[in-house]
Amino acid sequence: MKTLLLNALFLSISLHAITLDGVIEKALKKQPSLEVIQARLTANKQSIEVANQFKNPQLALTSNTIDSSQAMSQTVVTLQQEIQYYNKRDTKQAVALAQEDILQEELNAAKVALVGKIKQEAYTLWELREQKRIIDDYIALTQKNIELFEAYTTVSSNQHMGIMKAELSLAQLSIKIATLDAQIYGAYSRLSYLAATKINELDITLEMGEKPEFARLKTTLTHNPSIELKAKEIRKQEADVALKDINKYPDFNLIAGYAYRENFDNYFNFGVALTLPIYGTEDALKEEAKALKIAMLSQKSDLDISVASELKVYYAQMLSAYQTYHIIQDDALPQVAHMFDLSSSSIATGGDLFKYIDVLFERLKLEQQSITAVALYNKNRAKISELAGEKQ
Repeated sequence: MKTLLLNALFLSISLHAITLDGVIEKALKKQPSLEVIQARLTANKQSIEVANQFKNPQLALTSNTIDSSQAMSQTVVTLQQEIQYYNKRDTKQAVALAQEDILQEELNAAKVALVGKIKQEAYTLWELREQKRIIDDYIALTQKNIELFEAYTTVSSNQHMGIMKAELSLAQLSIKIATLDAQIYGAYSRLSYLAATKINELDITLEMGEKPEFARLKTTLTHNPSIELKAKEIRKQEADVALKDINKYPDFNLIAGYAYRENFDNYFNFGVALTLPIYGTEDALKEEAKALKIAMLSQKSDLDISVASELKVYYAQMLSAYQTYHIIQDDALPQVAHMFDLSSSSIATGGDLFKYIDVLFERLKLEQQSITAVALYNKNRAKISELAGEKQ
C-alpha cells in the first residue's frame, strides 16, 4: 500500500513537472519585459510611415478693411505646401528603418539574456536539489550506523562520545537541509518570475560534459547580441549623418492664392519660397552626428575586446570545473570509498565511530564538490551560449 502511494505521488509530481525547454518557451511567449519592446516596435512602424510623408499644407484666409469700392479691398485664400529637398524624405525614412533594426536587435538581445538567466536559475535549482538529496542519503546512512553501533557494541564512555558526535553531525546536516529548502523555494520563485508562470517542479538532469576547447568555443561568437546591437546603432548613426548632410540643402514652399474683390475682377497668385541655411546650424549638427559615430565605433571596438575577455573567463571556469570533477571522481572518491568500507565494517565490531563520521563527512564534502563542479560547468557553458546569442 505504501509503495502504491509513493508511486502515485511520484506520478502526480511528474505530470506537473516542466522541462527547461518548456520554461524557456513559456518565458519567450509571456515575459512582460519582451512585450515592452514589441510595443516599441509597433510604435516605430508608424514612425517609418510618417517619415516618408509630406508635411501638412497650410491654408490661410486674409482680409483687409479697405472699402469695397477700392481695388485693394480683397479677401485672399492662400494654400502653401512645403516640398522637401530631393531624397530628404527617403533619408528620414532610412533613419526610422535603422531604428527598427535596433529595436529588433534589442528584442533578440533581451530574449538571449532572458534564456541565459533562466538557465542559470535552473542549474542553481538542480545543484540545490542534488545537495539536498545527497544530504538526505547521508542522514539516513548515519542514523542506520548509529543504530547498528548501539545494537552490536557495549557502549563505553569513549564510544558514547562517538555516538554524541554522530548525533551532532546529524543536527548539522538537518540545519543544512533547512537552509537548502529555503534556497530551493527562492530558486523556484525566481524561475517562476522569469517564466512569467508558476513553476512548482522542474524536470532537469545535468551531467559533466566533454573537456572544453577554447578554439572551438571562440568560433561560436559570430553573433554576439551586444556587438550586433552596437553595429545596428552605428548604421542608424550613419543614416543620421546622411540626413544631417542633406538638411544643408533648402526646402521649397509652393504658394497658391485666390483673391476675391467685390467690385473688381478676382485673381490668382502663385509663388515659391525657400529656406536659406546661411547660419551654419546644419553644418554643426552634421559634425556632431559624425563625432557620435566615431564614439560608437570606439565603443564597438571595446565591446569586441570585452566579449573576448568574457569568453576566456568562462572557458577557464568551465575547464576548472571539468578538472575538479574528474579529480574527485577518478582519484579522490575511490580512495575515500576504500577508507569508508573499512570504517563501515568496523562499526559492527565496536570500531571507532569518530573515524567513521570523519570519513563519512569527507566523502560527503567530495560529493558536494562534485555536484557543484557539474553545476559550474553547465552555468559557464550557458554563459558562453549567451555570448553566442543562442536562445535555447
